[in-house]
Amino acid sequence: MSYVDKNLIPGEGVLYRTGLHWIVLVLPILVAVLLGLPAVLILIVGSRERVDPPGSTGIVGSVLLAFAVTALLVGILKRSATEMAVTNKRVVIKTGILTRRTYEVLLSKVESIHVEEGLLGRMLGYGSVIVRGIGGTPEPFRRIARPLDLRRQVHHQIEAYEEFARASLAPHRRQ
Repeated sequence: MSYVDKNLIPGEGVLYRTGLHWIVLVLPILVAVLLGLPAVLILIVGSRERVDPPGSTGIVGSVLLAFAVTALLVGILKRSATEMAVTNKRVVIKTGILTRRTYEVLLSKVESIHVEEGLLGRMLGYGSVIVRGIGGTPEPFRRIARPLDLRRQVHHQIEAYEEFARASLAPHRRQ
């Protein structure tokens, strides 16, 4: 169960989810390939030839392969450890694997949501989202998938919240 689902308040439901874009995996995959291919070649060649001292190529190949797998796993874990959600009551953002960093702001307290997309980000659908709560400091979150959709959902929910608030006050004003 995700962090967001575990921490919903009564009457709250998740309306939109996103996370880190797949672009965050490019560097770990590149590192894994650059270390993994030579590691496999070393292991294959080392197993066919007698090398002095015995087993030295196997150790080098195994170490390179371990680094390649570790780089790939860290990238995958980092991507899966970031959650962003818009609920009917707040914006929730959680990052971190071993340590956790959360940012939660009620929709009524969202001052602004700023989106930054570079050229590659616009083409591939990722960017930075900067959420600012009333009286708070801006919180930037980089390489987020579909940042404009996130902003649109937040604005939509703020409008729905304000409309609900106006409708619930309207009967009291007539009396």
